[in-house]
Amino acid sequence: MQQTLQKSISCTGIGLHTGRNISLRLEPAEAGSGIVFHRSDLDASPVPARYDAVIDTRLSTVIGTAEQPGNRIATIEHLMAALHGCGIDNASIFVDGPEIPVLDGSSADFVFLIDCAGVRAQETPRREIEILKTVRVDEGDAFAQLSPDAPQRLSLAMSIDFPARAIGRQALSLALDQSGFRRELAFSRTFTNRQEIEALHAVGLARGGSLSNAIVVENEAILNPTGLRAPDEFVRHKMLDAVGDLYLAGARLHGRFTGHKSGHGLNNRLLRALFADPLAWRWAGSGPTYRQPAPRRAAA
Repeated sequence: MQQTLQKSISCTGIGLHTGRNISLRLEPAEAGSGIVFHRSDLDASPVPARYDAVIDTRLSTVIGTAEQPGNRIATIEHLMAALHGCGIDNASIFVDGPEIPVLDGSSADFVFLIDCAGVRAQETPRREIEILKTVRVDEGDAFAQLSPDAPQRLSLAMSIDFPARAIGRQALSLALDQSGFRRELAFSRTFTNRQEIEALHAVGLARGGSLSNAIVVENEAILNPTGLRAPDEFVRHKMLDAVGDLYLAGARLHGRFTGHKSGHGLNNRLLRALFADPLAWRWAGSGPTYRQPAPRRAAA
């Protein structure tokens, strides 16, 4: 059955790029409504958490409306991963700024909020999407792919290769379920290179970034005093991002995701390619379905 939150819950945190204090509120929602974001500081339309609402992927996954250029919400991927991993189908998300608070740079604090709010089963069966044939998108030597797999699950395989010796090559495979998400992925933090942080600061971005909400590396060194939470925390976080980005399908996927050096842009292009091919997917389960909208122009 579909699930929503038992009650509303709020928090306040720093925006990674604006450096502003931002308030976030998660509320229960009716069955069949999905995940919907609202800018509480604007008189603006709600924005569904859907692949076709993604308007930018350069530094994070950003959703918005073309009719209202200021109506945008950035850095949604860690919250979306927590909602996906905790089995939340329907929720209304209210935020009083242009980005979701980064908190500790992982999904752990969002999982904590969901646990505090509680989870309630609804009376409507869940609608899910089964992958019927392989769909792949490439960019240089990077790629993202969805292919058929065992029914009623999403499995993921991710590999990365960074020049910084502190990261290097890492790979991870995981069958997604709630216990595995909490144990293997939720704690993993976003990461960056020190030189990239300095470049972002120079153009007025990453104002809220710090060693308390991101792993920062320089060549072979981890600059965070507390070190890593796992030796392969980097690839775990890349998989966490994919879990959040793939939930923008609007429903759970049944299939296998494979990514190599994949990021938000390729993840979004993959969903657009999937839904552009009606032979590549079908509805699974007994829940009510809806028509997938035609894909829009690919995000920047």
